[in-house]
Amino acid sequence: MVRGNLLEEPVDAIVNAANGHLAHGGGVAGIISRAAGPSLQEESDRLVAAHGAFATGSAVATTAGKLPFKAVIHAVGPRYGEGDEEKKLVQALSAAFSLAAQRGWHSVAFPAVSAGIFSVPLDICARAYLAAARHSLEKRGLSKVRLCLRDQPVIDAVLKELSK
Repeated sequence: MVRGNLLEEPVDAIVNAANGHLAHGGGVAGIISRAAGPSLQEESDRLVAAHGAFATGSAVATTAGKLPFKAVIHAVGPRYGEGDEEKKLVQALSAAFSLAAQRGWHSVAFPAVSAGIFSVPLDICARAYLAAARHSLEKRGLSKVRLCLRDQPVIDAVLKELSK
């Protein structure tokens, strides 16, 4: 876990906290999209037009545009109230990490998926982040998985979960 700017992480790919329509207007998704430039949203729109909305728990990769990464992996996390949020969040992040490993990338950084706009409680998010990261480091062939956080309440929740 690191405190920092996801866009400055020294990794092959970053994970975006996405919605199923890959509409990158607000939150982390908006920040990534604006920094990447229009090619990221254009490719996202083409993917959704061809495949339809992506299900909660899935992940898909696009160009990184102007960003220095090989790709941006869009993990579709759950919204609070859907039910099974922890399971769906682990599934979304695991799908993102699996996609990175399939592409031959060795390092991935991810933000606080579902903790912001999607309002999933921080204790649920913290458990899911750690479970997905641990599993991916053990089973997926990734050598580096970085949880890149900015907000102290999320950091505190992850630190509390790590201390268990």
